[in-house]
Amino acid sequence: MLDLFTRHPRSVDETYGEHMAVAWSFAVPMLLGGLACFVHGVFPFLFETTGSRCVKLLYTRIANRGRKADAELPNWAAFDAVI
Repeated sequence: MLDLFTRHPRSVDETYGEHMAVAWSFAVPMLLGGLACFVHGVFPFLFETTGSRCVKLLYTRIANRGRKADAELPNWAAFDAVI
């Protein structure tokens, strides 16, 4: 049973806790970026570039997976509103 929780993290050279932290560091910006896109759809004058900046940030992080980018926290400043 334990193998179900550790097999994949081991395959990417991470512990269970490290893998959860990395996964959540992608999940939070994805959720916020998705919410910003939803709001932007209703109010097009809000969050005009937030969704695309979120995608670019996460693409850069995933493209550099295993390098220094994973050690850095997400750029929360990328999630701002144009009000």
